[in-house]
Amino acid sequence: MLYDFLVHLVNPLLTLFNGRPQIEHKDRLPEGNYIIVAPHRTWMDPVLLALAVYPKKFTFMAKEELFKGRFANWFLRKLGAFPVNRKNPGPSAIKTPVRLLKNSDRSTIIFPTGSRYSSKIKGGALIIAKMANVPLVPAVYQGPLKLSGIFKRQKRKISFGEPIYIDRKMRLTDENQQELERQMQTAFDQLDNELDPNYHYYMPEKPKNDDF
Repeated sequence: MLYDFLVHLVNPLLTLFNGRPQIEHKDRLPEGNYIIVAPHRTWMDPVLLALAVYPKKFTFMAKEELFKGRFANWFLRKLGAFPVNRKNPGPSAIKTPVRLLKNSDRSTIIFPTGSRYSSKIKGGALIIAKMANVPLVPAVYQGPLKLSGIFKRQKRKISFGEPIYIDRKMRLTDENQQELERQMQTAFDQLDNELDPNYHYYMPEKPKNDDF
């Protein structure tokens, strides 16, 4: 399978150029499917998070523009990615990950802020978790934000928090959603502090030609 092939190709290369990553609290990952939620800090963090929990496999949301070429469309879908219109997300942005979480052995990774240029948590991950009846697993990544940092051997660090379970009977009112979002943000802050109390993510300025 392409997914396994790329893992066995990329992981040794990362170790060769950057050393082994520091991964904390992997024992907190639950059985079955779940949603990893994390602050989006670099274009590399979906890959680095997925590598950290392999052999568990993941599906990914990706902007639909990436699927335009025939080869790109085939390649991304083989990896478990599915297209989403990030400007005007339709029902499929919820229904597709819910279906995959229910009917496959793959979990998924969602960045609740939706962007590297925002710190505001949005509620999509909560809805998907509730409908699929799977827990949210907070995670944080600290390390190089650009490929050049990998070659400079800046340490890669990943930590996982305790799962957050959403009662299927709970209504996602504004109040309940805000409380769950607060739990996620608190978990992110605690994990960051445990890895490095001096760590601070300096949010980049959004390029004019970048929609995300």
